[in-house]
Amino acid sequence: MTEISKYGEFGLIKHLTEKIKLQNPSSLKGVGDDAAVLDYKDKQVLVTTDLLLEGVHFDLIYTPLKHLGYKAAVVNFSDIYAMNGQPKQITVSLGVSKRFSVEFLEELYSGILLACENYGVDLVGGDTSASLTGLTISITCIGEGEKDKIVYRDGAGENDLICVSGNLGSAYMGLQLLEREKLVFEGQQENVQPDFSGKEYILQRQLKPEARKDIIERLAEKGIQPTAMMDISDGLSSELIHICSQSNVGCRVYEDKIPINMQAAVMAEELNMNIVTAALNGGEDYELLFTCKLEDYEKIITLEDVGIVGHITKPELGMNLTGRNGEEIPLKAQGWNSLE
Repeated sequence: MTEISKYGEFGLIKHLTEKIKLQNPSSLKGVGDDAAVLDYKDKQVLVTTDLLLEGVHFDLIYTPLKHLGYKAAVVNFSDIYAMNGQPKQITVSLGVSKRFSVEFLEELYSGILLACENYGVDLVGGDTSASLTGLTISITCIGEGEKDKIVYRDGAGENDLICVSGNLGSAYMGLQLLEREKLVFEGQQENVQPDFSGKEYILQRQLKPEARKDIIERLAEKGIQPTAMMDISDGLSSELIHICSQSNVGCRVYEDKIPINMQAAVMAEELNMNIVTAALNGGEDYELLFTCKLEDYEKIITLEDVGIVGHITKPELGMNLTGRNGEEIPLKAQGWNSLE
């Protein structure tokens, strides 16, 4: 293992980034100067930042480094797609304790760079620093959007359709599986391997999520302009409350319309958990939640991997889930909160 001190701060950055090749015309200058230089011409610039802390947002006992790097980048891309934009550049800043080697950081960066390659994003800068509390990852993503196409959270209107991509609750159930196996592993002798057979999908959803670039592209192809949109990082319930509060509307969502994956449902049953509760409050699915005009219904139902789960109502009707037996349940923001 190579100690980080062998390279020093600037030598380490050069070592980790020297093979980067810029992909976007808007990236005029990347790593290697005092600042990156970007040129967006007639586009509006979108910026988002995500901070990940060891022991709070990830556990290195069961999180592979390459997966961690990939996920750290992708969750930022997802925020840009949720604005109906396109991610173009990222900067990566790391806080690293002495227990980590150069090879450790190479593996982490390999995941970040794979995500950049897959989504056509340039890594154009960042920083590294010593840390006394483990690994810290801070990524800022810069994207572009057309002025009349950018989608905010406050545009939902009465009778709009509420749509979600993919399925919900899978990432949360993947986390529950990892936490269960961690407890089993810690209570056993060395060399005991966890059994994840038949649960690969929910593990992937937790460890290596994908941003829904494909959905943004399909919406554009169909000529569908969402009225409001978010990515689902904290659970469907929390995100719907954000959209309704900022749009000054209410909503009605139907339990039997919420898309659930079979592996996630089986895992919830094993753990004696309610999969709908996991879908509403689990988070980290990074699917897209969006509203659109009722007249787009015929277009929406032809979209692969998109489902209509409810509709927007008058604000005085509140924000409610209609259960399978017709019962009305007020939505609550019960998603994960790192500050609690």
